[in-house]
Amino acid sequence: MLTTRTQRWRDRRCRWIPNASEIDPARLSVDVIDTRLHAAPFVKAHHYAASMPVARLSIGLFANGKGGRSELVGVCVFSHPVNNASVPKTAGLSNPRTACDLGRLVIDQSQGGNAESFLVSRAFRILRREKPEILSVISYADPVRRIDEGGHVFLPGHVGGLYAVMGSRYVGRSSPRTDLILPNGRPISSRAVSKIRNAECGQRYAMDDLVRAGARPPGFDEDRAAWLTDLERTGFLRRQRHPGCHAYLFPLTRAAKLAARKVPDLAYPVLDRRALEGDVTLPPLFAETA
Repeated sequence: MLTTRTQRWRDRRCRWIPNASEIDPARLSVDVIDTRLHAAPFVKAHHYAASMPVARLSIGLFANGKGGRSELVGVCVFSHPVNNASVPKTAGLSNPRTACDLGRLVIDQSQGGNAESFLVSRAFRILRREKPEILSVISYADPVRRIDEGGHVFLPGHVGGLYAVMGSRYVGRSSPRTDLILPNGRPISSRAVSKIRNAECGQRYAMDDLVRAGARPPGFDEDRAAWLTDLERTGFLRRQRHPGCHAYLFPLTRAAKLAARKVPDLAYPVLDRRALEGDVTLPPLFAETA
């Protein structure tokens, strides 16, 4: 996939910088950071989802700041897999604990176009040191372009160009799904929906997020699943079919590479630059001639 710009996030808005811009490695460092105190506030302030996955390890990118102080300019979060079944399907490993997701990758636009590969490659080494039980990392690219109520694109959709240039294995797509979409165009995570419908731990936080987005509060004795259904009926929530995210695999050890023989090794997807909405992946027939 050819691209001339690198996607970045600031204040939950997509920004772009030239790929040709470069970092100065002598002015940067990478280290483990506290998930609650440092990673979560940075991700929630800048990433479009404004949320944190369940982290197994958080890594920070630091730059020399004013007065010789280090400034956090990037965060890489390794998180629990989206579900246990994704590990054998995507990594070929039987034990879900032996793989993790690259759950969040957020870098400030002040850094050069190659900051992602600088951070991720070093984060992988730290992950092996801190969590030796993790043999593979799975990463997903959401190819669906999302537009808010004002007609502004807040998520342009991408096909995982960074993961391709870093030598990952493209293993296909995650399962198609149906998203519940807020009036501002943002999807509710399937995990949040499950917590509400099944009255699981964390349901209150998930419901508060919906109320802050403009949903009516649930009644005192109102069934939570019925509340979600009513939000759909009244048009506050709408359903949107999602074709599945592109899935990439980074085997970190020889054993992981051997296990990866069980999963597909496919040609990298190609970005359709003409797509204005929906899936921005170029159809296979056209990708072959791109």
